Amino acid sequence: MSIEVKDVMGHVAIAVDQDATFSEIVRAMGRYAVGAVTVIDADRRPVGVVSEDDLLLKETDAVRHSVSIFETKKARDEHRKAAGFTAAELMTSPAIVVTPGTPVRDAARLMHDRRIKQVPVIDVMTGRVVGTLHQRDVLRVFLRPAGELEREIMAAIDEPGEFTLSIDQGVVTVGGRVESASKAVQLEQAVRGVEGVVDVISQVTHERDDILIVPPLL
Repeated sequence: MSIEVKDVMGHVAIAVDQDATFSEIVRAMGRYAVGAVTVIDADRRPVGVVSEDDLLLKETDAVRHSVSIFETKKARDEHRKAAGFTAAELMTSPAIVVTPGTPVRDAARLMHDRRIKQVPVIDVMTGRVVGTLHQRDVLRVFLRPAGELEREIMAAIDEPGEFTLSIDQGVVTVGGRVESASKAVQLEQAVRGVEGVVDVISQVTHERDDILIVPPLL
């Protein structure tokens, strides 16, 4: 069973209006101890995000004083943000969002690829913000009870036979015997695919070796 964003998300959305000032944004971040706030329009739909990095551009001398006709789009955006005063001027847009039904694994990959620490969660029908997914929410998946994790792992093993499991802080040691080497590989991959598994130590043996290793061409 895939764990979805709704299972781990925070149901409080830290958001500001587009006309919120620099000082108001800083106060909101401090009050709720977050590193970014979602910028919403009048219908509570996210239009961007203001992060600590966006605000710090105000204090970056290189950004404030370096202007060139040959500057990149990224540099132009940074100059614009450094000169900004409201959320609409400071934000990074468009906002990267997920929905309550997004698999946590996909959300984690998105956050890693985009180098972001939190994303707004939007209602799939209205597009309005209904919560926030933080990195710490995603990491909670790796704190699942061993019994719950064991049940899902056994359900994921689609092979006949008896298998043993040992789980220590998310590291799963699996033992048993299967028909072929390729089946052993498939079993290990199935265990790794269960949310909450940190690593897999396979002690599964096989009756025949059906994996062909092709030597490289010279």
